[in-house]
Amino acid sequence: DEKYLFKHELKLDQVQQFARKNARDIIACGFNLEKTFIFSNLSYVGDNVGKLHFVAIQAAPSFSNSFPHIFGTKSDIPCLIPCAIDQDPYFRLTRDTAAKLKYPKPALIHSKFFPALQGPQTKMSASDANSAIYMTDTANQIKNKINKHGFSGGQETEEEHRRLGGNPDVDVSYQYLGFLEEDDAEYEKIAKVEYTLTGTHRSRVTWLPIQDYRAGTLLTGQLKGMCIKKLQEFVKTFQDNKAKVSEEVIDKFMDSTRKIDPSIGRPAQKSPPEPPAGGATPASTETAAQ
Repeated sequence: DEKYLFKHELKLDQVQQFARKNARDIIACGFNLEKTFIFSNLSYVGDNVGKLHFVAIQAAPSFSNSFPHIFGTKSDIPCLIPCAIDQDPYFRLTRDTAAKLKYPKPALIHSKFFPALQGPQTKMSASDANSAIYMTDTANQIKNKINKHGFSGGQETEEEHRRLGGNPDVDVSYQYLGFLEEDDAEYEKIAKVEYTLTGTHRSRVTWLPIQDYRAGTLLTGQLKGMCIKKLQEFVKTFQDNKAKVSEEVIDKFMDSTRKIDPSIGRPAQKSPPEPPAGGATPASTETAAQ
């Protein structure tokens, strides 16, 4: 909606295709069709109310009765919204409005931005392909970007690094690992990995605690190698998943007539059948009859 409203050169069919491309990316992240409904504001909510109040359209999905095919007429189901900090003002307004409507206030989880490859104080730019890792990058492109453009918290020389140590707080490879490593304990100790060195030498390297990067034991090249491996695996999985998402699959995710079970967790276990009078099980009763 925002692109269409504020970029006058765009045509409606173009932004509708943008929406479907975004939906394909979301599906490729692994969302479950049985629990997921993806919608376009234009087709599901209806006409946009314009530049000044498009936030109202953005806020409406915070309330469960916006989805009658899932929740019926219930308006008391709480909503959790993952978003970046730049979206926070809109949903603060939504929370204020919810109280007046006697709806539950939506809750937010603030996402963190990936830093640009050039370091935490820089921004990614669409005009600079080397400022970010793209989900369309090949394994070799990922390797080259991290090795050549990934900002390092290490020292100028190996000798200085071993003497003075590195700074993981500004090291892009370490920051990226913070997003890719789901286990906080593993992130802190940096798990285990095997490296194969080029040439005639082959060496097994154990991932060292991050304190060792500060101490200078873990070198920048080793830390970048860890990051490259994780990124390559993550991007490859995404690309493989995306290749399987057809137009028909997108249609299913965006079908507003499809019934979705909103329950959370595993289905309840059925209770075992009651034993017959006398305490005998059906099996023992049958055996006795024989």
